[in-house]
Amino acid sequence: MEGLTYTTTDAVGARQLTDDVRNLYAAVYAEPPYNEGPEHVQQFRRWWSNHLRQPGFALVYAADAGRVAGVAYGHTMLGGEWIEPGADEPPARLRAADKVLVPEWMVDRAYRGRGVGQRLLSMLLDARPEPYAVLAANPQAPARRLYERMGWRQYGQIRPKMIPDMDVLVLRLSREDTL
Repeated sequence: MEGLTYTTTDAVGARQLTDDVRNLYAAVYAEPPYNEGPEHVQQFRRWWSNHLRQPGFALVYAADAGRVAGVAYGHTMLGGEWIEPGADEPPARLRAADKVLVPEWMVDRAYRGRGVGQRLLSMLLDARPEPYAVLAANPQAPARRLYERMGWRQYGQIRPKMIPDMDVLVLRLSREDTL
């Protein structure tokens, strides 16, 4: 998209974008089907601080004249770890492998439908050394259909306390490793 610049950064650079990322989160997740409120934004603030400290953290963002239009970020989830303790159990080979967890992928409403989100996610994942990517998706969200078109496969669900159940999706990034 003309006028947008795409930048990849680490946790140090991402920390400088904290207000922009939090504001984008509040705007995107206030929309249906999420309908999240201030208590969810407050929870995200705690998650964001924790995500910045994780190994392998990387963030890709799109900006338009200095305004953040979208972000995708992730970090390494080491072999043996899974998305959260109450999630459906994945195949043993998947649990054993290092994975990149994508906690958030968000695009401002004004920039949707133009390939911005897909480019952000592709830029984030193309640079990763892990053989798999993992994320949780609201089954009612429009992005859920995009994940399927991109090749993500469902491996169970998580049942968070503050939001509806989410699908756990996995994308194979490495040709050498298969499930």
